[in-house]
Amino acid sequence: MDFQGAFSGLQEFLERGGPILTWIMALTFVMWAFILERLAYFGLAHKGVAGRAIREWGARSDHSSWHAHAIRDQLISEVKLKADQNVELIKTLVALAPLFGLLGTVTGMVAVFDVMAISGSSDARAMSAGVARATIPTMAGMVSALSGLIFSSQIERMAKRRVHELADELEVG
Repeated sequence: MDFQGAFSGLQEFLERGGPILTWIMALTFVMWAFILERLAYFGLAHKGVAGRAIREWGARSDHSSWHAHAIRDQLISEVKLKADQNVELIKTLVALAPLFGLLGTVTGMVAVFDVMAISGSSDARAMSAGVARATIPTMAGMVSALSGLIFSSQIERMAKRRVHELADELEVG
């Protein structure tokens, strides 16, 4: 694989999209770091957290008193808190991506209007850099948001399903 060619292509893409594109890239990396953290949690750690709650509930002799139900609710809440960790942050980052793209659109259009004001005409070649600076961040923000939206909704569903499964397990146990 040609890493230098890929790096120079990425660098050219970022330059054509303007400074906002760098912010979109950073936002996307942070969003995906949190998405991968949640996927790793559900793949590796959630069974241990849920298993601890099941063991604590199973060790109790009383499962029917008000106090026992309060403890059951506490165990479920602790697991829910860990399962829902960073999900709202991921959803916020997904919502921010197209807004950053819109900011790139505005800054790109300002560049187009600057060229028009300086040159006094609407020369397409002179305006092309501003148009690229307007459209590339919009596209990048939308792609980032769409990729994050798919995984954030799946992570949210996974968290709800796992908490409901635990609640059902503790009801029977």
